[in-house]
Amino acid sequence: MTDIPELTLAKLRDALRAKDVSAAEAAEAYLDRAEGASALNAFLRIDRERTMAAAKASDEKLARGEGGALEGVPLGIKDLFCTKDVETTAASRILQSFVPPYESTVTANLARDGAVSLGKLNLDEFAMGSSNETSAYGPVINPWRRTGKDDKLSPGGSSGGSSAAVAAHLCAGATATDTGGSIRQPAALTGTVGVKPTYGRCSRWGIVAFASSLDQAGPIARHVRDSAILLRSMAGHDPKDSTSINAPVPDFEAVLDRGVKGLKIGIPEEYRLDGMPEEIEALWRQGEAWLRDAGAEVREVSLPLTKYALPVYYIVAPAEASSNLARYDGVKYGMRIEDRDIQEMYAKTRAEGFGAEVQRRILIGTYVLSAGYYDAYYLRAQKVRKKIADEMNAVFEDVDLLLTPSAPSAAFGLGEKTDDPIQMYLNDVFTVTANLAGNPGISVPAGLDGQGLPLGLQLLARPMDEETMFRGAYALEQAAGFTARPGQWW
Repeated sequence: MTDIPELTLAKLRDALRAKDVSAAEAAEAYLDRAEGASALNAFLRIDRERTMAAAKASDEKLARGEGGALEGVPLGIKDLFCTKDVETTAASRILQSFVPPYESTVTANLARDGAVSLGKLNLDEFAMGSSNETSAYGPVINPWRRTGKDDKLSPGGSSGGSSAAVAAHLCAGATATDTGGSIRQPAALTGTVGVKPTYGRCSRWGIVAFASSLDQAGPIARHVRDSAILLRSMAGHDPKDSTSINAPVPDFEAVLDRGVKGLKIGIPEEYRLDGMPEEIEALWRQGEAWLRDAGAEVREVSLPLTKYALPVYYIVAPAEASSNLARYDGVKYGMRIEDRDIQEMYAKTRAEGFGAEVQRRILIGTYVLSAGYYDAYYLRAQKVRKKIADEMNAVFEDVDLLLTPSAPSAAFGLGEKTDDPIQMYLNDVFTVTANLAGNPGISVPAGLDGQGLPLGLQLLARPMDEETMFRGAYALEQAAGFTARPGQWW
């Protein structure tokens, strides 16, 4: 029988349609792998009975010729997406035992197209983190290891469960979210493909909110084609989300073979950071050469406001988090620490329920929104954000895509950066600008560093132009020929 987890998502989809593989066989194969990979801590919960019931329903649809675009394909769901009648915790103690009575729009769209959920994936608590070490349920372990070493590495964050599960072939693909780089950075650290769509391309309804003007759902998959297939199902207008864009969803898979001939690729000179590893600089130059050889025109561009993106992000995002997380007080759902006094109940519940990083960001956000500092910090940050977005849009009048590294380093060891929040925040240095401006971005695995760890290249595109972005990403993928994968030690 075919080794199902070795198939790409696209090939598995085709095998299911051709009835070469049954949905039940696919689900069983992935469940066995996921259940046998507890050492990675990628899944927070797996429901074999529910998964097999959904797979059998898919087989019945396929037998009748009624299967959807993803009928029978097993996926992992980041535990930030509310799933009806299935516990959703956002990896936080404060939401322990919370079982939503409704389904997020993105997961509902995937279910509509026949995808089968294997279970819920680990993440940084409330998606706040770049290493998946802030989860109340323990860190996710990157399936990759440094050559000749067995120290545990971070899979990136906040979508570390998604990236690790995809890299270890525990699911055919996974949902993820990106507020400042939480899809693209973990994809880069695990040798997977991560897509942050245009803000508003995917509905935020039913996704536990971190920073509402920045959050965006997207897929993590093993290949560009797989991610294009997933995004088409995840995306779409949703009247329940006021920021959802009412526009047709293109067939992203159909444009992959169009190539990049005639496209103009910009290289932002400000992304060349002091102290950036030479291996990343060299891979970036190699990416330029690959695109040039494929027929694109490559030119230098300038984005001088880039240096302000990270400080702006770490004012805007905590401010919105402070507001969004005010609802978790122990009254209606989740954890409650009982006390005679309601104010004490609020305080004790939040102190016990939120982890250190979430508390840090709530405090920062509350501070910058306070009466004496609102104008000095939050209002000023929003003005600079507008200038950053305007500058980005102006550059895209002259080029079709921007090429940058995805992350400033390869995967790092667990605990290496937790003592220095600033060092941890710098993991998002190449990714936050797209969130502030609303542009789509994709990370593609393109090479290995000297320790045998994957490195990614990022492409950014105009808002609502994911088609061109996918063309560029597919050309990069074809040129890079990245086939490395982690050795199975777990």
